[in-house]
Amino acid sequence: MTEHARTASAQAARQVGDIAELLDVLWEQARSDSPAPNVPASQLRVMYLVDREDGLRMRALVELLGAAPPSASRLVDRLQALGFVRRDPCPDSGREVLLSLTAEGRRYLARIREERDDLLMRTLATMPARQRTTLTRSLAAFQEALTGRPDPRLLPPETPPAPAPGAQDVARSA
Repeated sequence: MTEHARTASAQAARQVGDIAELLDVLWEQARSDSPAPNVPASQLRVMYLVDREDGLRMRALVELLGAAPPSASRLVDRLQALGFVRRDPCPDSGREVLLSLTAEGRRYLARIREERDDLLMRTLATMPARQRTTLTRSLAAFQEALTGRPDPRLLPPETPPAPAPGAQDVARSA
């Protein structure tokens, strides 16, 4: 990657980060404005993940959240108590649990998404049509880059730095 490409990538990453922070604020507003119960963002994140993959294994949820199993279990406990998530036995492993959203959980998530989408549509309506089209194409490419990764946490693998010239010879002589 050239220095120009690295600089452009760093600028794009900063801008995406800034937008993600703004979207977090908007999501929090939509969540806070929704009817009770007011589900915390951490639990809402669990609902999004379970909705993305109905029948999500608890172990996979722990990995996706990057959380300790007891923490993830407590999040699911709270959602189950609200009637939003259901635990089912895993058919191929008696030690695992599958998570699914209940009908009530899907309705709650739909309300949150509707409020969020309404806010986004009002914002996008202020942009010229040509910019919206460009944004749509760029976001589709960005989404594909994120979701096309084999790592379930959507993080690209770290690229090890190339060894310095002659470094192998020095390592062998040590």
